[in-house]
Amino acid sequence: MGDVNDLPPEAAAGFGPWLQHSALVVDDEEGMRSFLVRALKPRCGLVESAPSAEAAAELAARIHFDVVVLDIALPGKNGVAWLRELRASGFAGDVIMITAYADLDTAIEALRAGASDFILKPFRLDQLLASVKRSIERQRLTRENFVLRRALQELEGVEGMVGQSPAMQAVRGLVRRLAPLPSTVLVLGESGSGKEVVARALHQLSPRAARPFVPVNCAAISPELIESELFGHTKGAFTGAAEARNGLFYYAQGGSIFLDEIAELPAPIQTKLLRVLEDRRIRPVGSNREVPVDVRIIAATNRDLAAEVAQGRFREDLYYRLNVVGINVPPLRERREDVLPLARHFMAQLAPHLGVAALPITPDVAHALSAYDWPGNARELRNFVERSVILGEFTTAALAIADAAADLEGAAPAGPESLAEVEKQHILAILAASGGNKTEAARRLGVSRKTLERKCALWGIRQA
Repeated sequence: MGDVNDLPPEAAAGFGPWLQHSALVVDDEEGMRSFLVRALKPRCGLVESAPSAEAAAELAARIHFDVVVLDIALPGKNGVAWLRELRASGFAGDVIMITAYADLDTAIEALRAGASDFILKPFRLDQLLASVKRSIERQRLTRENFVLRRALQELEGVEGMVGQSPAMQAVRGLVRRLAPLPSTVLVLGESGSGKEVVARALHQLSPRAARPFVPVNCAAISPELIESELFGHTKGAFTGAAEARNGLFYYAQGGSIFLDEIAELPAPIQTKLLRVLEDRRIRPVGSNREVPVDVRIIAATNRDLAAEVAQGRFREDLYYRLNVVGINVPPLRERREDVLPLARHFMAQLAPHLGVAALPITPDVAHALSAYDWPGNARELRNFVERSVILGEFTTAALAIADAAADLEGAAPAGPESLAEVEKQHILAILAASGGNKTEAARRLGVSRKTLERKCALWGIRQA
């Protein structure tokens, strides 16, 4: 089998990433069990062992394992029988079967039961380590593929940190300073102002850049499902849980998780998130085992969390754990010099994507865009540019903005009241174009329906 420390360089190389993973060795021979534990311990963050399937089941019930090295010939329940039970319980990790007594039928039976690999004793140590390494690499790729698919879904509508206004330069400077640190960051700003852009920049400039970035919109997940989405669940944990599922914290392992609209978390989940911040462990719904996680948490909200705490809607201790360092993203109306660079950025981004020609931004349109208040911030601006590119001209909303801005010219300098009127006319135009459908109007404006409802209530509009 070879000595634990006597490995060729190619077999010993590349074990650094293993330190985030855990392994379970199940073998009734004490010498073999000890040998395998000593071989894996320098290369895995956690290694446990058991002499029987029954003892292994107790460990697996309370500890998360990424890889199991399992002997077939065990006292009592054999390895293949326990493997079937393990898979039935929802275990998704790799299981490497080892045995000194095997034929083709035994190997087929083990693989059908869910074994990832089958190794015959006596084996070389580098052979087993190579198998464990392949298992961990498969799991890493599975996680990364999941994150990439999710990122592609979320990428639509995400812009870069564009703009040279003093406010944006200050934000960029703070991002560069905080990115290398492991601290939790709370990003504050209005809806559509670019909080996720800041969070992605924090991740991309950090030592975790090569690992996953997992965005989560807490407001978009129902309160009944959010615990399962974040932390995962076991098979049968609740009605409809036909199989075990890993949560988003699991897929963010080694990287960053972005909890957008953190103020929307229900109180019980706030408590569980506080424990994650303190213990760096998660517990899937329906499970009595905890899974260690190495994840940087970046949270964001468009609410005043201090006020939410004062009103008893948000945990004070969680607020202080999240608000280690805060970044305030200014709304677009406070950095008007960034409007045209952003509009040109969106135009250059969207036109090739949609397969249409870019539109020239004439002086009149530029003036109108800069004069408008953009209540939906950069998200509304992007949606506006996309609609205009699709239609082939700056129409509808653009003309409403331009007309309102032109009416204001020469009468009085554009102040808070006149800008509010421009905003109102623009929103009413979008409501009319949406046939009175507030959900569709909110989508076109790039704001939440709640925000639109508040605006309409302010203006005394009950129905569009």
